[in-house]
Amino acid sequence: MNILFDTNVVLDVLLDRKPFSAPASVIFSWVEVGEFIGFLGATTVTTIFYLATRVVGKKQAEEEISKLLSIFAIAPVNRAVLEAAINSKFTDFEDAVLYESARNAGVQAIVTRDAVGFKYAKISVYSPEELVKMTQTIKIIGTKRAAGKQMHVDVISTG
Repeated sequence: MNILFDTNVVLDVLLDRKPFSAPASVIFSWVEVGEFIGFLGATTVTTIFYLATRVVGKKQAEEEISKLLSIFAIAPVNRAVLEAAINSKFTDFEDAVLYESARNAGVQAIVTRDAVGFKYAKISVYSPEELVKMTQTIKIIGTKRAAGKQMHVDVISTG
């Protein structure tokens, strides 16, 4: 699944904002190992760079952005995205831009702590906690199904 990370979720991980950082870090790790394809909006990258530079300085901010770029794909922001965002029903322009960039990048879901900001989205929107619970449930079901198929094969092969 392709998932766009809202800026607030990325900041939760980078700034270790408890209690939000725990589920967000789990999803980050799933992106790192390829279970999901993670996307960042181009505007998220610039916002994070700006904020990080003010807190930790330019050199460390550049290092953090480089790490993010090695893990995440980027959902571009172009004229079409901006025009769609400005003409959308979204009340927050930043959320509208992220949504339109996600939509244009073919993303299936957005992970955010601001679900209300994405109430007009026509793709799935999850909180980090919801996405972790849903993914863990799917993994458990998949494991049980795989175990059931294996048991069925064993019964057939021995009988």
